[in-house]
Amino acid sequence: MTVDSSMSSGYCSLEEELEDCFFTAKTTFFRNVQSKHPWKNDCTPAEEPWRPPTLQEIKQKIDSYNTREKNCLGMKLSEDGTYTGFIKVHLRLRRPVMVPAGIRPPSIYDAIKEVDLAATTDKRTSFYLPLDAIKQLHICSTTTVSEVIQGLLKKFMVVDNPQKFALFKRIRKDGQVLFQKLSVADCPLYLRLLAGPDTDVLSFVLKENETGEVEWDAFSIPELQNFLTILEKEEQDKIQQVQKKYGKFRQKLEEALRESQGKPA
Repeated sequence: MTVDSSMSSGYCSLEEELEDCFFTAKTTFFRNVQSKHPWKNDCTPAEEPWRPPTLQEIKQKIDSYNTREKNCLGMKLSEDGTYTGFIKVHLRLRRPVMVPAGIRPPSIYDAIKEVDLAATTDKRTSFYLPLDAIKQLHICSTTTVSEVIQGLLKKFMVVDNPQKFALFKRIRKDGQVLFQKLSVADCPLYLRLLAGPDTDVLSFVLKENETGEVEWDAFSIPELQNFLTILEKEEQDKIQQVQKKYGKFRQKLEEALRESQGKPA
């Protein structure tokens, strides 16, 4: 699902030390591999270390952002150098989530008082969130990806482990749509400020955290049973589709055979 986790062939150059290369099915890890034949005349200039933007630079970026924002969702700079603003997150969850059973939707009072309705009952049920639903969040420049995920789950009263989910940035490059998984320590509002308010340039998407290996210990027994039920249903649907497809082929072949047998030689 992501650009980061590309498939690796599992091959390593013979010039590299084999004990310094580790291979998996999804990626290759290298441990401080040094070339045996370094270039002596390397004139490539060293990259300057990253430095945080100054308060004046942030103010200029926010002013430029607000002039382009047409939906009254501008950013506001505080005296301490932090700023607040809005981000929109698309929810693209293909698996069911666990929510409290028999709980009314949260009211404005609950939101203001930060009432945790999920903690009022131990009953749980599985639920499919609408595919590609959009949630708007008002966050600070210091709000991390981890906090955004937790806030989204709380708004939808999802009681699953936040580690099951990941936030991705959706960008366009060379006419292609690419997804890149964000680190839990990244700050989405800063990325929003750099990219500008155009969601076609940058948008955020919440998906399942595809790590390559499923951590089954993170799921409860009802969740695992629900997964088995879903898999059995998908299996039966697939079997019916295959049987229907080849049933039509059989019917056409039988008709062709009957027509050929009925024709004179």
